This record gives sequence, C-alpha cells and structure tokens, in this order.
Amino acid sequence: MAVFDYEQVSKLAPAVAREQRDRSPCSACSVRGMTICAPLDSQELTQISAIMSSVELGAGAPLFDEGEQAGNVFNVTSGTIKVYKLLPDGRRQVTGFLFPGDFLGLARQETYAFSAEAVTLSLLCRFPRHKLEALMQRLPKIEQRLLSIASNELVAAQEQMLLLGRKTAREKTASFLLMLSKRSRQRGQAGDPVTVPMSRTDIGDYLGLTTETVSRTFTQLKQEGTIKLLPNHQVSLARRDVLEEIAGGF
Repeated sequence: MAVFDYEQVSKLAPAVAREQRDRSPCSACSVRGMTICAPLDSQELTQISAIMSSVELGAGAPLFDEGEQAGNVFNVTSGTIKVYKLLPDGRRQVTGFLFPGDFLGLARQETYAFSAEAVTLSLLCRFPRHKLEALMQRLPKIEQRLLSIASNELVAAQEQMLLLGRKTAREKTASFLLMLSKRSRQRGQAGDPVTVPMSRTDIGDYLGLTTETVSRTFTQLKQEGTIKLLPNHQVSLARRDVLEEIAGGF
C-alpha cells in the first residue's frame, strides 16, 4: 500500500486561484480585423462572443438553402464558401465565393435569398439573427460595420455584372484570377501564387461559361506562359502584366 508522504506534500507550492482572463474566441481570431467584430473593444467582444457558436463544414457540405428560414448570419473564419441561386430551368448561377473575414446570411425577408455551400473544409462563426439585431441596438459599431460590408458587396455585384455582360472568356478568366489575388492580399497573404480551390464547374457557373471553356482557357493561358498551374490548386501569375492587359484593367 502506498504511504502518503506528508513531508513531500509540504514542499509543494500552495494552490493559487487562477486569474480569470478574457477567453473570447474573437480575441484570438486571425481575421478579426476583417469581420463584423473589427471595431469592437475587449468588453464588446465578450458580448458578441456570448451569442456566437462555431460551425465546421466539410467540403461540399451545405450551410443553408435558398428559401430556408433566415435564422442565422455567419462570418467565415477559414476555408472557402460559394453562394449560388438555382434558375427556373435547373441551371445554377454562382454569385460569389467567400473567404476568411467575409460575412453572409443577411436577408431582407425572413428567408435566405440564395444557397451557401462549403468549397473546402470551412469554419464559421454563427450568430442568431434576432440576438445580433438586439446587440446592434447596444453596439451601433456593429451596424456601421454591416453597412460597410453591404457597400463592399454592392461593388462586388457590380463587378460581376461587368464580367457576365461585357467580357470574353479570356477576359473573364483573367479578371477572376486577379480578383483572387486581390482578395488574398486583403487577407494579408501573398497575392501570387493564388489558391484556386473551386472546381472548373464552379468557376464556369460564376463566370457564365461552360466547364469546357474554363478548362480550355486555363490551358491556353498556361501554354502562353501567362500562368503556371502548380500543385495543391495553386496558380502562379507568371506574367501578371499580360493578365492585367487581358482583363482590361481589372
């Protein structure tokens, strides 16, 4: 039988109550400066983290469907999300790709106006819509931040209208790669090479092109030496000046 060693125990440091520190997950978020939490101080972060829960989605998993009750809004913290609408004839229009720092789920009506699905393994912060709206009454900073986000979304929508309506397949593809590069730099990452995690079909549904046209255009740009296709879905913008010329001053 083991003998309790009182002498040894007496030499141990006395127990000390640990200081309670801010354990808000928002405070450790690597993309907080790009989210709705950006303007909040530590006390305000504690309030918003109290209504937040985390969501993890595997590649291809749906976040929500068009027409579903819009009970939550989300901030992407890692991975890539695509948003899309199904057209009456069964075709799909991808309306955007969302990256860490992006916000989604705002709805004018009580239901979502589009569907959202993970392109890669993704992590998101989920906020119940009614709780966030109540918090906005106490923290006007959040509402101001959302207005800024909505403004950026409007600019992105206008850029996509130009892509769909006025550009050739080469111009669309070049603009798309430059857009990914720009978004990467905004997140503090290298703008070259860029990560292209979405499928050629997804890209086609975003640019208004067939999968075959997207693949053919990528191949042509590669053969010309304008881009290099690297492992792990990486694309090097080998001749960025040429790519910008093709894109028409993107």
